[in-house]
Amino acid sequence: MSLSDELFRSLYGSNPTPPTPQPQWGFKAAPKPQAIPIRFAPQPPLVKIAKRKVFISYHHIDQAYIDAFRKSFGSIYDVFTDCSLDEAVESTDLNYVNRTIAENFITGTSITIVICGNETWRRKCVDWEIYSTLYKNHALLGIMLPTVQPIWSNGQQVRRIPDRLFTNYTTGYANIVEWPQTPQELAQAISASINRSTQFKLAKNNSAPKMGRNI
Repeated sequence: MSLSDELFRSLYGSNPTPPTPQPQWGFKAAPKPQAIPIRFAPQPPLVKIAKRKVFISYHHIDQAYIDAFRKSFGSIYDVFTDCSLDEAVESTDLNYVNRTIAENFITGTSITIVICGNETWRRKCVDWEIYSTLYKNHALLGIMLPTVQPIWSNGQQVRRIPDRLFTNYTTGYANIVEWPQTPQELAQAISASINRSTQFKLAKNNSAPKMGRNI
């Protein structure tokens, strides 16, 4: 069994019903997509690029995807150095948790990757992590999970992403891509995000107040 099949089966079992990619994020309608499974295709040697230290922001309901993402792109294909939390910060004080994450994990990285699932946009800790990323002038990359379901808004199908991420995508500072199928795709997305954060540095918008609660 190949590595890609092994990762795929770990998420979906031996006889999965493959997830269906969804319409584009934001507020544009998209044609009905075809169902394709999440597989990591056989890879040629990865072109050597500067490996980045990354912080991964996500909702823990998507933990299975995060584990597969870290294992494949971080440990196996060596696209990035994962500086994210291995386990939750033990405290009931969310301000302390956010401060600890910002000082001990986001500091020292060059980019935050936000894995966007169905409920990610509702989570205040994700918003705080994006806030801290922008405050430190780090690059920002959103990656859409292929399981995200569309909703109707103003007569169009859309997929919700964290507001602060979407705001900075519209200014040009942040980058958003679909779930990468190859390490080359992810490496290119990270590189493009670093370039955008430099090119559109003055367009960064972190003015919105931090979320006070989960939506």
